[in-house]
Amino acid sequence: IRVLIVDDEEELASIIAERLQFRGMEAHTALEGKKALKLIEENPPSVVVLDLMMPGLGGLEILKRIKNMNYNLPVILLSGYGSKESAKEGMNLGAFDFVMKPCDIDSLISKIQEAVARNN
Repeated sequence: IRVLIVDDEEELASIIAERLQFRGMEAHTALEGKKALKLIEENPPSVVVLDLMMPGLGGLEILKRIKNMNYNLPVILLSGYGSKESAKEGMNLGAFDFVMKPCDIDSLISKIQEAVARNN
């Protein structure tokens, strides 16, 4: 399973990537939206884990662009305190699911596995 983690919090993105790699997944990180979109175009992952609160290109805008790419990629949103409304909007835009921050890694991993299984 190839996972792209898109989060402007470098430390959090690295920790999530490390934990996913420990569980046998291939994990890559992007700290901003344009880099994430470029990585998706170059080598589409199995799943994208996307923070909603991003500087520059916001999470919902990145989600719209991913959906317009027609890769049929499942996107799991990471939502911090107070962004439940944005998470709901993201679900309406086609996100697979959302996880509240701080996220429980086991819960995130099971959502990633579920997204991949449902997408295959």
